Amino acid sequence: MQALSDRTASFTDSVIRRMTRISNQYGAVNLSQGFPDFDPPKPILDRLSQVAYEDYHQYSITWGAQDFREALAKKQSHFMGRDIDPNGEIVVTCGSTEAMMTAMMTVLHSRWLMKLELAKYTASCFRPTR
Repeated sequence: MQALSDRTASFTDSVIRRMTRISNQYGAVNLSQGFPDFDPPKPILDRLSQVAYEDYHQYSITWGAQDFREALAKKQSHFMGRDIDPNGEIVVTCGSTEAMMTAMMTVLHSRWLMKLELAKYTASCFRPTR
């Protein structure tokens, strides 16, 4: 297997993934993820049973479903006072850490990224700063 780039060599797993592993190890209550110990409300289950037969069943594309990006672009166009292109100016991410890293990697040169020590930054995203 080809090695990953030097930039990712020191990345660790996410805080949420680590907390899940520790919770499982000690049989603790996992407060880092939404693991409910109750059934979903009946209206949600009823709607789920309806939509299960309506359309495709797969994850959306990595940068977000087209109709979702179009809705976001329409809303932000209204608030920002200019047209926003849903295909060129909207990206949907999987969580806040991915959003922050995507934004930083978009605007910073790679030589700057190394100086920021992104692995340490990423691991501390959920810690309060002093």
